[in-house]
Amino acid sequence: MTVVAIDGPAGAGKSTVARAVADELGFTYLDTGAMYRAVAFTAAERDRAPAEVAPELKIEPGERIRVDGRDVSDEIRTPEVSEAASRAAADPAVRTAVAAQQRRLLEAGDWVAEGRDIGTVVAPGAEVKVFLTADAAERARRRATELGLDEGTVLAEQAIRDERDSTREHSPLQPAPGAVVIDSTRMTLSEVVERIAALARGASGV
Repeated sequence: MTVVAIDGPAGAGKSTVARAVADELGFTYLDTGAMYRAVAFTAAERDRAPAEVAPELKIEPGERIRVDGRDVSDEIRTPEVSEAASRAAADPAVRTAVAAQQRRLLEAGDWVAEGRDIGTVVAPGAEVKVFLTADAAERARRRATELGLDEGTVLAEQAIRDERDSTREHSPLQPAPGAVVIDSTRMTLSEVVERIAALARGASGV
């Protein structure tokens, strides 16, 4: 069993990189951000607090995201849910409940998991830990291009999320001990993927 933990700030390209690394290695990809989005979406839909619903939900991540058997893949990808998920993820009770589900998933098999606290909290024993980052302006540019939004607006919202993620009391965003920090500002996707895949091959002999 090998776990590759990829953490980093919003817009660093974690999801794209992690999915590509998983494909390269034949590992399973775990999109932890989608799990927080699922909590936020379901809480809003049920008009309840995220901390109340998080422990009750059965979240099944994968190519499609299911909550209690229902496919919510499209519903959780709106900007509104993204912002709500960022707020929910700052709640210690939500993080505790979601992290418990993530740990159960990572107990068996080979995984590439990405998020904000995989290497520090969810899987501190991961064989490979990466902190993926990029210049703030570049992160905003990528995100705006991906979502078709105004770059200035994305940059402003990103600054708020960065502050929230890095200063929260429970599992703040920071590189895990022993993590390899990769600044992807001037790197191509293939260069980043190959760097991480090489680290994983060295750790697992894949």
